[in-house]
Amino acid sequence: MLVLLDRDGVINEDDPVGVLRFEQFKFLPRSIEGIVKLTKAGFNIVVCTNQAAIGRGLTTHTIVNEVHEYMRAEVAKAGGKIDEVYYASAADDLPSIWRKPAPGMLLEGINNYNANPARTPFVGDMIRDMEAAVAAGCPRILTRTGKGARFEAEGLPAHIAPVVVVDDLFAAADFIIANYR
Repeated sequence: MLVLLDRDGVINEDDPVGVLRFEQFKFLPRSIEGIVKLTKAGFNIVVCTNQAAIGRGLTTHTIVNEVHEYMRAEVAKAGGKIDEVYYASAADDLPSIWRKPAPGMLLEGINNYNANPARTPFVGDMIRDMEAAVAAGCPRILTRTGKGARFEAEGLPAHIAPVVVVDDLFAAADFIIANYR
């Protein structure tokens, strides 16, 4: 059983230009607890995150990897596990099959864990997250954290339906355990 998670706006606080320095990374309330809940329910967890700030020269692979090591360590201290973190580092204006809304990262996780896409939910806070999930054949869960509440208020586009909307990653974990275990 596999769950795919976006990072910024789902696990940690989002910033308009991204987390550029280690000190900017702050977990959202209940996000660690949501990951722990999924881990204890037997799910593998892969984070799929766009980090175009690297391609734009605003941060580095080293900083992003430090953030991911810290994120994984804090989750592990609480009893959870993030199995892998994939990130797309190309700038937004460059074509990419890896960067969301393209499904590259999601498909890599699905392939690496020999998972069934139709039983592999993707949790994100952006329309491009939901578009990547559609392209990968994954069920879609939008959190109201990050930019999710704004997208929900504006009305979700028909091409990403159906989408389950939840308050946060903790609520997403409850939904996933109830429906995908």
